[in-house]
Amino acid sequence: MPLKTGTVEEPKLDLTPMIDIVFLLIIFFMVGTQFTEMERQYDIKLPTVTDAKPLSNLPDDIIVNVQQDGEISINGEKKSLAELESLLKTSIQIFPGQSVVIRGDSTGPYQNVMNILEICHRVKIRSVSLANRLRDDS
Repeated sequence: MPLKTGTVEEPKLDLTPMIDIVFLLIIFFMVGTQFTEMERQYDIKLPTVTDAKPLSNLPDDIIVNVQQDGEISINGEKKSLAELESLLKTSIQIFPGQSVVIRGDSTGPYQNVMNILEICHRVKIRSVSLANRLRDDS
């Protein structure tokens, strides 16, 4: 078994793999920049658009209250059938999915509610609800 003599070799740093990686990165970035230039060489007129309207929440339901005597009110304001129809027409033009809730007095004539349903059908409101409450059995 041979014994080592007193010469100690110093460790060496091999820079070859690091130089290879640097060259690969240089080649990668050079090729990547070439693709972006090739994309711009074509003379294309891009289409233009106007500013988009901001997104907003869905509008609240229009709640139509019908009193026992046939009086119509929306947000505390009394309305006639013609005023109600014009209000619903403008709201359906602004938001086509507008919904209406009809709150009719239980002791009033059903014809009052039917008049409002007819107006909703005429202005093409598709989401109409009749408000009710649960019966208290006790």
